[in-house]
Amino acid sequence: MTDTDFDRVRKLIYQRAGIVLAEHKREMVYSRLARRLRHHKLTLFSEYLARLERQADSKEWEAFTNALTTNLTAFFREAHHFPLLANHVAASTAPVRIWCAAASTGEEPYSIAMTLHETLGARAREARIIATDIDTEALAKAREAVYPLEQVLKLSETRRKQFFLRGGGARAGLARIRPELTAMVELRQLNLLAQNWSLDGGFDAIFCRNIMIYFDKQTQAKILERFVPLLKPNGLLFAGHSENFSYISQAFRLRGQTVYELASQPSSRPSASR
Repeated sequence: MTDTDFDRVRKLIYQRAGIVLAEHKREMVYSRLARRLRHHKLTLFSEYLARLERQADSKEWEAFTNALTTNLTAFFREAHHFPLLANHVAASTAPVRIWCAAASTGEEPYSIAMTLHETLGARAREARIIATDIDTEALAKAREAVYPLEQVLKLSETRRKQFFLRGGGARAGLARIRPELTAMVELRQLNLLAQNWSLDGGFDAIFCRNIMIYFDKQTQAKILERFVPLLKPNGLLFAGHSENFSYISQAFRLRGQTVYELASQPSSRPSASR
């Protein structure tokens, strides 16, 4: 991979998905894209990239984007968000709607589904979680809803028994999310840079965690502005632990630890320390 090749990769993934690749990501890019070259029996990165550029509608763009997408997730990651979500939806009389904007392999939307099930009881059947991601391979794993047992064993015994089916025989060492939870989650491919998101809005909360860090400030600001009409007036926006939206958009204000609300809404609770 030459310097020119790496610069072309950075330009193409930015144009396609808004992802900003830093210089220190070069080895990661080489490792992941080398698999695509081997798949196509190519030896030169320049040849692979030229093929991409010639074929704007090629399915290989999907594989290219999947290869450069990082999927780091876990059940109840950033655990402080889920009690806040539970408190927020507990008094809701209308069916709850949540958008998980970086679904990855499914741990986050299923954690949201567990929280709604625990909070709403029988009313959770009416709740809907729209879970989107740009990575089609990650979404395929989310649809399977099957996870290594060591991942599941980190949860409480109560949650393991209530929300998972333990595999046996050929499925030993695996656990599947129960159908009543998967029925609450609708998985879709969505590129946050796309002009049309095909989302109806009216969300009680949007989870957009640990994805904005891959975008530049201009892209972050545009995405945040597009979130505004999709949230209910009292809706919440959940960010990742290393993300701070306060200096990017005036549309949101901090309500708690990496939790935001629309700035035009009066706060019903005192703001947490910044």
